[in-house]
Amino acid sequence: MPLYKSLSVNSQTTVKIWKIEESYDDLIQPLNLKPNSLERVLGMKSELHQRGFLSVRHLLREFGYTDQDLYYDNYGKPHLKDGKHISITHSFIFSGVIVSDDEVGIDIEKQRDKIGIIAHKFVDYEFNYLNKEAEDYIRKLTIIWGIKESLYKLFATPGMLFREHFLAIPFMIEDGKTVAWIDYEGKKYRYNTAFLEFEGFTCAYVVP
Repeated sequence: MPLYKSLSVNSQTTVKIWKIEESYDDLIQPLNLKPNSLERVLGMKSELHQRGFLSVRHLLREFGYTDQDLYYDNYGKPHLKDGKHISITHSFIFSGVIVSDDEVGIDIEKQRDKIGIIAHKFVDYEFNYLNKEAEDYIRKLTIIWGIKESLYKLFATPGMLFREHFLAIPFMIEDGKTVAWIDYEGKKYRYNTAFLEFEGFTCAYVVP
């Protein structure tokens, strides 16, 4: 089973990434899914989504959890029954889970040129340091999107906008980290962020 990466962020926080190479049958066979999880996976129209969903359950097993330990609140945010914090992502052939004692968020994105077309929808402050002509423009945009998606998952508050409420401090790709802020309803929240690239994908995660 292809656990692709395991990252120890700090003593309370771990990231695990899965490369989805198995068939649907191989993924579902060893799992004991709750009835509503089984209903969800059977209702998915795309096998890619089904395999992504199932690979996340395999990542839970890598952490020592089962599907029964995971539940979702009214905002669709995942939680663990033991009180630890969790965030989940999947994109094409990769999925990722971060588990921590603190609130966390994670996102994996495929690096694609079309992100440049929608940049104005999620970038504002960051245009001050981005160079559209630079070779790494698409890679940096993907990192910024991943950071903001991770913040959104962590905060899980309806009405938040990537462009207006989240910002990522200038960074170099080789640093693999930066600082991000949420500025929402008169309050500011600071987060440490980290990111890594692999096989044309970008993973970003945020911790307080």
